[in-house]
Amino acid sequence: MSRMIVLGALVVLAAYPAMGAAPIQKGAKELAPAQKQAQAQSQGQVQAQPQSQIQEKSAVPRPPAGAMVSIPAGEFTMGSQDGDPDERPAHKVQLNAYSIDVYEVTVGQYEEFLRSGAARAPLDWNTMNQSTYQKRPVSNVDWADAAAYCKWAGKRLPTEAEWEKAARGTDGRLYPWGNEPPTPLHANYGKSGSHNYDELSSVGTFENGKSPYGAYDMAGNVWEWVSDWYDSDYYKNSPQQNPEGLPTGGFKVIRGGAWNTSAKNLRSSDRYWDPPTFRSLYFPGFRCAKS
Repeated sequence: MSRMIVLGALVVLAAYPAMGAAPIQKGAKELAPAQKQAQAQSQGQVQAQPQSQIQEKSAVPRPPAGAMVSIPAGEFTMGSQDGDPDERPAHKVQLNAYSIDVYEVTVGQYEEFLRSGAARAPLDWNTMNQSTYQKRPVSNVDWADAAAYCKWAGKRLPTEAEWEKAARGTDGRLYPWGNEPPTPLHANYGKSGSHNYDELSSVGTFENGKSPYGAYDMAGNVWEWVSDWYDSDYYKNSPQQNPEGLPTGGFKVIRGGAWNTSAKNLRSSDRYWDPPTFRSLYFPGFRCAKS
């Protein structure tokens, strides 16, 4: 990420004094657009296909809008010994049963929420709220508005641990679909730019990329807010039972990568952070959970 973004984050940190360790610098986790094509060729990745072709190949029955999938109680491995420093150590976590949205919250769903008068419209809402974008994930939503939407819907934001288990299951896989490197049939990622709604995909497009529990788009499309405050050293002291992060901090965790990030950010253990008031550039979106 650019030096300007990092400097801006430091300014925000002064306004939101964190109790935990300082965030990992974002610039170390993002692929520059100029490098994207060279890396894809070197790794033998599938070339990007027109969105219409991807949708045609994945035209199978989907759960209805607003559907949730149940995640059973039990243990899973969180983090990665081979990942970034903030993903270490890999550790066992025990979670109670919960449910999580099958899809990221869409523009159409968020429009209903805005009609209730419970939140501000996201940046570029007039551009986003077009008929062709209704089934694409809502974005440019800050953490408080994401949390408010989930509360309005009778749900809540997932914890970081709940999000990761829903994304990777219990077998320690790297990505929602398994250990196979990402291709354009798995997720929407690796594109250049920062504000281009035409690059977003309708939720549920990537049948090959869904998680072991049947959740779609947990890699790519838009970053997703979770409930936890970010702490780069949290895993060193994280409770084993239902971890919820620190009680306060300066940055909130986002997960899952986005349409304009590298394949590395699609790993289910990858962690990222933003100020809770952040509404732009990475297109933060979200999905909800329920106990």
